[in-house]
Amino acid sequence: MELKVIEMTCQAGVGRITLNRPHRHNAWTGRMHTEYRWALAELEADPLVRAVMVTGAQRSFCVGGDAQALKGHSDKGGYDPGTPDPLARPGYGVMPEFDAPFAYHFGLTKPVIAAINGAAAGVGLALAMFADLKFAVPGAVFTTAHGKLNFPAEYGLSWLLPRMIGLTRANELLLSSRRFSSEEALSMGLINGLYEADVLIDSVQAYAEALVAQNAPDALRVTKHQIYRDLHRDVATSVHYSEQQLTRMSRTPDFKEGVAAFMEKRPPQWQGMDHE
Repeated sequence: MELKVIEMTCQAGVGRITLNRPHRHNAWTGRMHTEYRWALAELEADPLVRAVMVTGAQRSFCVGGDAQALKGHSDKGGYDPGTPDPLARPGYGVMPEFDAPFAYHFGLTKPVIAAINGAAAGVGLALAMFADLKFAVPGAVFTTAHGKLNFPAEYGLSWLLPRMIGLTRANELLLSSRRFSSEEALSMGLINGLYEADVLIDSVQAYAEALVAQNAPDALRVTKHQIYRDLHRDVATSVHYSEQQLTRMSRTPDFKEGVAAFMEKRPPQWQGMDHE
């Protein structure tokens, strides 16, 4: 696919997707949605990629739906996603509950880390929140935004936010559609940390490189799926699944390597994933 509004690169096992419409503050369009899913599927399939970073070009992450596109929806008398059929399906097939736009992040085998370099609103906030880990610059402005457009809470934010920060705080953000800062987001537990703008990308890159160096690929994949599967199931099922995976994973070369590296006090040399 020819990428017009997305940039895709890879460095040291970390794939990077950059939302690249800086003249529109990386506002979301059907084209961006299409390219994003394609790029994510490509990085998911690449055995050299161990983690994915998502960020925005220049000073914004993603300010939500493009204003001109929203006007077009209004003029047409209804919402049009503006995406072709079929779309790439990264993360599909793990659980039916994950087979939906943005929820597919939960089915990916690799951790996704959002480097939120500026404003994140509406669908842009949803995209950031579906990442497994989230780091932002100080002073970034966030908002659910939907209420001011007579939209519903977008793309699963009404499911995500109560689970991330509790019902009371989530209700206030969702019902008010107010703006809040990255500092407030950190205090609520909505993001994992703050980095100054001039070091955000390098810091998240270093974090991702350390994450994949210190943890086996199969362990990252299984743990990620445990986290999101367990949001849909009871504790006994969670325990039984962990026992099943413990038995399987203890028979893999990476288990032997992990133990050897621990005993020898050296960095591990992972071989790769042994899927279920």
